[in-house]
Amino acid sequence: MSGTPARVVIIGVGNAFRGDDGAGIAVAQQLAEQAPAGTEVLEESGEGAALAEAWKGAQLAIVVDAIRSGGTPGTIRRFDAREGPVGDEPPGRSTHGFGISSAIELARALNELPPQLIVYGIEGRDFALGEKLSPAVEKAVPRVAAQVLSEEPESARVR
Repeated sequence: MSGTPARVVIIGVGNAFRGDDGAGIAVAQQLAEQAPAGTEVLEESGEGAALAEAWKGAQLAIVVDAIRSGGTPGTIRRFDAREGPVGDEPPGRSTHGFGISSAIELARALNELPPQLIVYGIEGRDFALGEKLSPAVEKAVPRVAAQVLSEEPESARVR
């Protein structure tokens, strides 16, 4: 076993001033107080290059964002980005242009994906201007936070 702990980064993506688009930010804010010591918790707008820089050097990177896939608001989707091409902003469609999917595929092409890259999507309902999350998304935030806290680097698992 190595004496150096694995770098873990949690990245909440979104815009806290556009309703449910603030879901990833809300999760990051909750986890800032709950994450284990040494875990970095960041808030990002969703710009692809910034995301790739944020997870650079991490053993485990977890990205949380709002999605629009036409599903039930508050639905949580988990995606392992190491499993293959991600297509069009999985899970569902991100609310950002050159965002998570593009950053993942660029990092994959450059062989710069973290060993573990997990994406959580929370299905949103209202992305209009305003700071309030819809009730279904607000209820999903602590559930996603708990799921994120249960993730651990593969190097920390007992084999």
